[in-house]
Amino acid sequence: MDFFTSIPTHIDYVGQAKAEKLYRAIITLFSIVGFIWGYIVQQFSQSVYILGAGFLLAAILTLPPWPMYRRNPLNWQNPKNTDEKPSSKKGKK
Repeated sequence: MDFFTSIPTHIDYVGQAKAEKLYRAIITLFSIVGFIWGYIVQQFSQSVYILGAGFLLAAILTLPPWPMYRRNPLNWQNPKNTDEKPSSKKGKK
């Protein structure tokens, strides 16, 4: 189980944008090529197979958190110390 917990499961915001652009480009390219090839051979199934191959390629390249999607991590602030009680200020009524 230590192997599975050591796998990083996050990507940063810049990586999310890169993954989305890559996914859209792959799906668009494969759909255009699939449509043209299906029209040439007059087989709609060929278009569907090509689009499916593009979907699988896009999923393999964009779904796992590859290191290229984790190059710009956010610097989180340290948590506030909640052990201290807030001081109550007495104001005029």
